[in-house]
Amino acid sequence: QVQLVESGGGVVQAGGSLRLSCLASGRAFSLYHMGWFRQGPGNEREFVASIDWSGASTNYVDSVKGRFIISRDNAKNTVYLQMNSLKPEDTAVYYCAANNGYRASMVPQEYDSWGRGTQVTVSS
Repeated sequence: QVQLVESGGGVVQAGGSLRLSCLASGRAFSLYHMGWFRQGPGNEREFVASIDWSGASTNYVDSVKGRFIISRDNAKNTVYLQMNSLKPEDTAVYYCAANNGYRASMVPQEYDSWGRGTQVTVSS
């Protein structure tokens, strides 16, 4: 099992940047694929980005491509989400998740562990 704690959320103006961090504790972090999901006002939880265990393969929802970058540092047991050119529609609670399956996934149900979320608010 892996425990996840997100940090780095806050309030930022449109066009600004934030970097979210997800610190994992457990014995097998380097074996997990990692993902970021978000849930905004009136919306269900949606996939944002994923990264495989090695960091070699990433995937993004279309709405954040070119703006967000997911990365990981296995030596620090941490996954990051660098968010640039933020838009008001990016406002949401962002969740970090871990997937011990064979491949990374964009499906929330395929993730085994979840953080409690960090709020990101983008003002216009």
